[in-house]
Amino acid sequence: MDVKTGLFYLFSAVLLFAAFRVITARNPVYAALYLVLAFFQAAAVWILLKAEFLAISLVLVYVGAVMVLFLFVVMMLDINIDSLRAGFWKHFPLAATVGAIIALEMAAVLLGGFRTGEERGLSATQAASAATSPNTKELGKLVYSQYIYPLEVAAVILLVAIIAAIALTLRKRKDNRQMDPSDQVRVRAQDRVRIVTMNPTLVQPPEPPPVAGAVEAKP
Repeated sequence: MDVKTGLFYLFSAVLLFAAFRVITARNPVYAALYLVLAFFQAAAVWILLKAEFLAISLVLVYVGAVMVLFLFVVMMLDINIDSLRAGFWKHFPLAATVGAIIALEMAAVLLGGFRTGEERGLSATQAASAATSPNTKELGKLVYSQYIYPLEVAAVILLVAIIAAIALTLRKRKDNRQMDPSDQVRVRAQDRVRIVTMNPTLVQPPEPPPVAGAVEAKP
């Protein structure tokens, strides 16, 4: 066994352990940290497969942005762990069924093997150019030519998820003052400022006459 194969088995073992700890860790912060470790190991496996672009994208996007944001949210929110565990066994059959279906789908894809360039209908010249050109260039060609429709479907799904997240966060509260954007657009100058005519000064009332027999106080 050469060094590359040994590193593959090492990274794969750590990846499986980290993925198992993600779903078994009692503390959500520890689960998120194990997920970061799993992402790093997956990136290392992709580097061994000469997919440097996917590896650095995984580290920058998921580890550097998504997981850091997730850790901040988890650590800032006061999450009640007992309430989260209350419905575990209630939803376990459904979760186990979904997990089994996903495992069967992945097994059906992986057991079929990976197609070579000739099996995909590529000529010898195209296969040779794909082997010598950077994987980022070849990935872009495949994504925006052969897999353009799955890419558009994924973009629509992400757009729907973004809209749903915004809709969930825009819940009205009684202690917040909100304005209708349409009213702000249709505002006029006379609606903002109203000029009221007022007297510049108030007339001072006359002083009462002095009372007879009163003693004037001297300073």
